Amino acid sequence: MKKLITIVMAIFMVATASAEEIKEGVHYEVIATTTTATPEVKEFFSYYCPHCHNFEPLADSLKKAAKTDNFKFVKSHVDFLPAAGPDIQMMLTKALVTSEVLNVPAASKAIFEYIHNQRGVFTKEKDIRDLFLIHNVDGEKFDKAFNSFAVKAAANKMKKEQDSLSRRRVLTGVPTFIVNGKYKILNSGFKNAKTYDEYFAQIQAAAIELTKKK
Repeated sequence: MKKLITIVMAIFMVATASAEEIKEGVHYEVIATTTTATPEVKEFFSYYCPHCHNFEPLADSLKKAAKTDNFKFVKSHVDFLPAAGPDIQMMLTKALVTSEVLNVPAASKAIFEYIHNQRGVFTKEKDIRDLFLIHNVDGEKFDKAFNSFAVKAAANKMKKEQDSLSRRRVLTGVPTFIVNGKYKILNSGFKNAKTYDEYFAQIQAAAIELTKKK
């Protein structure tokens, strides 16, 4: 227990130091002139991206931190990886939105596991549906949500924002974290971290600090 407390305190100290010392051009870059109406951290990711899979602990931590630090944490799925056609990737974007609408985060996690650990391949909507059924989602509820106007609209909105940021050369890879719609986290600015825990703690601290900037 004492060792665990020491580790947690060390990560906290690293995170605090990082938050106080973040520098433009090193840890983040400004990509817009205005901020979002409310503070947010948005992660652009792909289920097909192994780095995004590795970054899931950071995403989970940011989601928890959002509740106490008064910001929104949003995940936005992209469709430009060569691992699958854009139609399949758009189906997975809808799957992400569906998991949020039905409040089944485990289904979203399972997509990552299916691709990276089980080496599974998504070829049609039924593959996604079956995965939701495994996680105790009623088939009729899945069909209604997945094919709803709201889910399609949210998925199309993600696609539209992705295309806009890609044209501006802001979104060139994943995972990419953008804070308040104005600040892009430069993951490379935290390479001094000695462990993944330190790395994620520093990025999270920087992201939270940036939610307070205008």
